Amino acid sequence: MAKFSFTGATKTNIARAVLGATVLASGLGAHMGTASAAEKPPAAAADAPVNHAKTAQQTKIAVTANQVLALAKSQVGVSEDANGGGTPYQKWYAASQRAAETIARDGGNRAAYLNAAWCSMFVSWVGEQSGARPQIGWDAYTVAHAKWFAANHRFGSVAKPGAVVFFSWSGSKNLNDINHVGFVEKDNHDGTISTIEGNTGNGEVEERVRPKSQVVGYGYPDYAG
Repeated sequence: MAKFSFTGATKTNIARAVLGATVLASGLGAHMGTASAAEKPPAAAADAPVNHAKTAQQTKIAVTANQVLALAKSQVGVSEDANGGGTPYQKWYAASQRAAETIARDGGNRAAYLNAAWCSMFVSWVGEQSGARPQIGWDAYTVAHAKWFAANHRFGSVAKPGAVVFFSWSGSKNLNDINHVGFVEKDNHDGTISTIEGNTGNGEVEERVRPKSQVVGYGYPDYAG
């Protein structure tokens, strides 16, 4: 089945329906086809409290960073269909309890998630399937996902294996400008990081190398090791 670039009109329209968002054309530019389009929710959604069921500080897990990265890496090559959907991550999220909560926050409906931008759904799915969700969190909206880490005092500027990395293609360090999310595999110590990301390239899970200049910050799950 043909691959679909998530910067196309169909997918961005669905993303608007899910998140009550508009796509920032300025966030695309040279990055078109390399990662999810910039999202900007209404002010109410951007400023709303991030309320996951339990905070990361309340729940310990027995999962290591290596286990999470191994699961994420096993998904490399999974791709969306011609409509920008069809991934297991979108299907899982649309049926989840969390979808009902984010619909109440952002508007839309469960069906809209099935073709929406899915980078944060991929990260959330890996957390769920690995048993690390209490520390990785779950959300379809990258900004809210980052704010959850920040609210738990687990957000910073140092790349660590297994950290959840949030990007802004403009180079902004403002959480409200986040465009994309993935996992850190390693710091290459040359101004770049190696990552595993969903909804990148032509709508696939891929390993990438990214400049740190595009990183807004990192969320730090409290792994067992």
